[in-house]
Amino acid sequence: MIATLLVALIALLHIYILVLEMFLWTTPRAAKAFNLKPDFAAQTKTLAANQGLYNGFLAVGLIWGLVYPLPGFAWQIQMFFLACVAIAGIFGAVTVGRKILFIQTVPAVIAMLALMFA
Repeated sequence: MIATLLVALIALLHIYILVLEMFLWTTPRAAKAFNLKPDFAAQTKTLAANQGLYNGFLAVGLIWGLVYPLPGFAWQIQMFFLACVAIAGIFGAVTVGRKILFIQTVPAVIAMLALMFA
């Protein structure tokens, strides 16, 4: 049950990131979340929307894993998409800022461990 809850929370986090990047990129909320200057946000709006779409794919993959009817394959789906989240977080931490490691990678690894020991 804990593993399922963690996977669901990570899926919700990535839906939130999708909304911030695709629809709210030039707002004060996104500026605060991503430490953006207004002119930079305006210039990178299209790139951010593309990034948001990928976060949406991660969320949908996790949700797919949560609802898939065969437990063994559902576990594999969840592990795959959590690994994608963790790797994306590592890349983001290296290229953008260490904060991403704690927002994406650490929760994904915790959820993976919860799934492995469930």
